[in-house]
Amino acid sequence: MRKIGDQIGSFLFVLPALAFFVTFSIYPLFKTFQLSFFQWDGMTKNMTFVGFQNYINAFRDFIWLKSLKNGVYLAILALIIMNSIAFILAVLVNLRIRCSKFYRVVFYIPPILSGIVVGFIWKWIYDPNYGILNGILDILHLSQFKRAWLSDIHTALISVSIASMWQGVGGSFILFLAGLQGIPEELYEASIVDGASFWQQFFYITIPLMSRTLMIVSILTILGAMQLLTIVIPLTNGGPGFETEVPALRIYKEAFSNYRFGYATALSVLLGIMLFIISIIQIKLRRTD
Repeated sequence: MRKIGDQIGSFLFVLPALAFFVTFSIYPLFKTFQLSFFQWDGMTKNMTFVGFQNYINAFRDFIWLKSLKNGVYLAILALIIMNSIAFILAVLVNLRIRCSKFYRVVFYIPPILSGIVVGFIWKWIYDPNYGILNGILDILHLSQFKRAWLSDIHTALISVSIASMWQGVGGSFILFLAGLQGIPEELYEASIVDGASFWQQFFYITIPLMSRTLMIVSILTILGAMQLLTIVIPLTNGGPGFETEVPALRIYKEAFSNYRFGYATALSVLLGIMLFIISIIQIKLRRTD
């Protein structure tokens, strides 16, 4: 009886957290999936059951498919460029270069800024008439390279990517630095005794022991890039045309501009499933190494 009483007591302690999780996580998830089978404007009580029609429409929707393509493009650039820069910065700071503590603070300032704020900062930088970017090109006598960066279909998406990477590099940097500092110093000291060079230490000690951190950062980078929203709205709001349309922005517009809440929830379900599958694949690949 005492054992049963202990189990009941333990359950009562867990119950508030369980209730909170069910109320704010499980129920909204179930409700989202349920709404995806209806046609609903989000305002009236009139809801029409349409089955899988919302999902079928998604695969025929050029704008949605375009947004997914743009999201993948942003994710690939972030994985290759942003994470490479973040890793190099983390390695340099971990070597305890001069003012390394100062750099830790400076590199982490962009991630703590609001995406809206970052969007407006970069919108000013890209301004074709008063922006600092075109101003620098004038100073360097490179006026032929001046652009209306956010209005040109050839430069709009890469401009958004640069702004988002500038904000995101600090987050990857902190995670990489934490991973580097978790590597025992004794391994490097032993390798020095054995005559290992810096690059041998890097490829045979640092990289293998950072594999778990690299996987986590890669997953978070993909999730962040595919769910990019707040920085895009002030920069381009998806324009010109649909050149910078991203999945989260498309879902937002379908819900709050087109008042197609059922369709928007279907898109969110598809995006969630896709991101879940990508994360599982990355974890599986990590375990097979």
